[in-house]
Amino acid sequence: MEGDSKMISPVLEYLERLHSKIADQLEGEVATYIPELARADKSHFGICLATIDGQLYEAGDTLKPFTIQSISKPFSYATALADHGYANVCQKVGVELSGDAFNAVSLDPKTGRPANPMINAGAIASTALMLGDTPAAKLVYMMAAYSKYAGCPLTIDEAVYISERDTGFRNHAIAFMLRNFGILEDDPVAMVDLYFRQCSVLIDCRDLAVMAATLAAGGNNPLTGIRALDEEHVASVQSVMGSCGIYDYAGEWTYSVGLPSKSGVSGGILAVLPGYLGIGVYSPLLDARGNSVRGIEVCKELSKYFGLHMFNVPHSTRAVVHRSYSGREVSSNRQRTAEEIEHLSLPSKRIRIYELQGELVFGTAEVVMRDILSIEDSLDYIILDMERVTGLNSIAYENYAERMR
Repeated sequence: MEGDSKMISPVLEYLERLHSKIADQLEGEVATYIPELARADKSHFGICLATIDGQLYEAGDTLKPFTIQSISKPFSYATALADHGYANVCQKVGVELSGDAFNAVSLDPKTGRPANPMINAGAIASTALMLGDTPAAKLVYMMAAYSKYAGCPLTIDEAVYISERDTGFRNHAIAFMLRNFGILEDDPVAMVDLYFRQCSVLIDCRDLAVMAATLAAGGNNPLTGIRALDEEHVASVQSVMGSCGIYDYAGEWTYSVGLPSKSGVSGGILAVLPGYLGIGVYSPLLDARGNSVRGIEVCKELSKYFGLHMFNVPHSTRAVVHRSYSGREVSSNRQRTAEEIEHLSLPSKRIRIYELQGELVFGTAEVVMRDILSIEDSLDYIILDMERVTGLNSIAYENYAERMR
């Protein structure tokens, strides 16, 4: 710490810098095949990171509402797994990459089973597995399930729902094909209508990040503490997100970003770093594949800068802070008078020592910096004891350790 300058989180600082860098990029087009989505404001752009212990970092338009669209798919699949178990769900929906666009009619020619739950056919099949004796009851159940992930009550954008309902002829055709093979056991018209409502759930960028963080935290919402999904199903959901969540861009995404993710044609992208954090990005300008142009760029930049690729991130088995204490708790062999002890008492309280251990990477160093920022005003000096640190990557050094010098 130098002088009286106020420290800010390097995560927030970087998000604001990244948002500013990308905000003027206006490549792409808003979705028009659902007429109501064509009304989206092209300038809207938000980024939010949510850690598994509930810390939020935000930049830009993080509270602008938009509809969840296809980002709903992993959460409906998760609900189906929780209610029916993998063996039963697997009879209705596969887990193989289709390599096709989101609205592809990708059904097994013999069984009629959709390739995976991330394409529309698989999503409609997953949605139909919602508990409830009537479509209305299924809707209530679905909204309650989604709200657990977001940590707040969610609602439906009726205008978008009507727009989807009145133009979704391809999805109607898919639903009838599923019914023909016995994948759908209920009225296909009612089930595709429920799917349209599912896609029309209103969220914002902050909700998106929290929903991602809930998956990153093993199914436990980091803001409310409420369990949204049993931990045994979390890996299954993230697996299909990793292989199928970005459709025919999945291979390049895994290579360059390396995070289980899901995109939606309203412009949202959700990404998960298991055990650490969730990412939510919103920008309605889409590329030819239907993915947010800015959203893809943000996720690439975040993964590269903070070293978030899931195949590169080391996972420490120990807490990064071994001990933390004030200067007053440090003993000395020197004999001092009562007056000297009293004189040193106050300034020694304004010294904080952190004994760190294990590997310092983005996820572990962020925890230390956040604790420091929470008590910064009460300190004059911070000492980082790194004797027990076994590894320190460049991001942890530049954004955390170097700032303490």
